[in-house]
Parts: sequence; structure tokens; C-alpha cells
Amino acid sequence: MSDETTIPSPCIGVCSMDESSGFCEGCFRTLDEIRQWWDMDNVAKSEVIKKASAREAAVFGD
Repeated sequence: MSDETTIPSPCIGVCSMDESSGFCEGCFRTLDEIRQWWDMDNVAKSEVIKKASAREAAVFGD
């Protein structure tokens, strides 16, 4: 068992998929990213969070 803290899910409870983009309207993850989250290591989770943040910025701006 590792002392490394697991990165928490970015889910904010707004679980609705945008049909045109394929992203969750709450966390900006894809369905595959959401499904695989609990099997990912922290490196993969960090990458997903970076991608989701970029998607959100593209929609709402910085």
C-alpha cells in the first residue's frame, strides 16, 4: 500500500453529457474517462484533469 494520496474525482454532480461534444457538462470528461477513472493511476488522472480543464477553458475562456 502506498502513502501517495489518490487524486479525487473532478465530478461536481452535474452529470449530463453534451451530445455534440461528448463531454460531461459538469466535469468536461468523456464517458471513457469517467468509466476508467477508478482504475487510473495518479499520472493518468492528472492528464485527464489537464485535458478536461483545457476543454472547459475552450468553452468558457480563461
